[in-house]
Amino acid sequence: MDIPTIKGGFPVRDDMLIFGKPDIRDAEIQEVLSTLKSGWIGTGPKVAHFEEIFRDYKGTKHAVAVNSGSAALHLALLVSAIKPGDEVITSSMTFCATLNAIIHTGATPVIVDCDRITMNIDPGEIKKKITMRTRVIIPVHFAGYPCKMDIINNIADEYGLKVIEDCAHAIESEYQGKRVGTFGQFGCFSFYVTKNVITGEGGMVITNSREHADLIKSLALHGMSKDAWKRFSDEGYKHYSIVRPGFKYNMMDLQAALGIHQLKRVECSWERRKEIWKQYNDSLGTLPLRLPSEGNQSIKHGYHLYTVLLDVERLTVNRDYILDALTKENIGVGVHYLPVSSHKYYQNKYGWNEDDYPNSKWIGERTLSLPLSSGLTDKDVNDVIRAVKKILTYFAN
Repeated sequence: MDIPTIKGGFPVRDDMLIFGKPDIRDAEIQEVLSTLKSGWIGTGPKVAHFEEIFRDYKGTKHAVAVNSGSAALHLALLVSAIKPGDEVITSSMTFCATLNAIIHTGATPVIVDCDRITMNIDPGEIKKKITMRTRVIIPVHFAGYPCKMDIINNIADEYGLKVIEDCAHAIESEYQGKRVGTFGQFGCFSFYVTKNVITGEGGMVITNSREHADLIKSLALHGMSKDAWKRFSDEGYKHYSIVRPGFKYNMMDLQAALGIHQLKRVECSWERRKEIWKQYNDSLGTLPLRLPSEGNQSIKHGYHLYTVLLDVERLTVNRDYILDALTKENIGVGVHYLPVSSHKYYQNKYGWNEDDYPNSKWIGERTLSLPLSSGLTDKDVNDVIRAVKKILTYFAN
């Protein structure tokens, strides 16, 4: 076995394997070219079509495309009438976007520790954080593993709270036979370049309320009464009016051109990631790490992130050293996540101490995400496996 490159020797591959490598095919490329040639690049017919097929895929009544998952969360909170002084409960194991969306409404984020196995919000801890000011619960379906939505919805119903699902990792995920994003009042999705369906940047809000969908669509485009496509349709010019102070959160047809074909292949892409997941499980199980949980028959895992937990007690170096070593093997890796309770801004602003969220802290010190994309070749997957075995074997006690 080669000595790890941080001590000399040669990497397992010559070129860098990008973490979150996108699976872009000719259908997307041709759709983008068609969009450019059409002269309509902004919000138009392709956004409308993408909304329609996403709505049908999720089995919901309304879908509104926006320019990011962060925008989706922000708008869902605003439409839920969240205001300064309110509190919103979410998981300590999430990306900062979840917290920032809450903060931008003027409300206060309240975090709950996660479960060590699923890395999702621990429903048993939610009730402890509910106060007279609590208005919303935002469960985050971490890495594509669905949260226990029956329990969370029961808590929300008991206390009269709204539920906004953060489904950034979980387009394909299901819980007890029902697609995630359809349990709460809103489901919010991301189409960032590393996600399971990509538009480069982009997001979606789904809801069964026409009133809420219309309000989100208006807020996403300056607060206009009609979007630009409808104003310039073949029905004749229509004047718009500003009915509320909105945002510039709309998706472009250029982005939707990617999403239309990504969504057509969503289940095939899921099957490929499932296959890669199994290859990792079969190959890495004897190393000093814990494999991610796949769940049971009550869920459909989205297979968005393959997050291992290093057994640091059986290694001579810490997690960050392993990250550097794998990078020098030309394997792109990620960390999902350092818990939000560990970031200085939130600690100073809200008085959080990461020791109060022991499961999140424990995971944050050990977690490491390996490449998982339908765009990976068999060689890519084998290179990842070779590199992980090489590094962890070398640094094992």
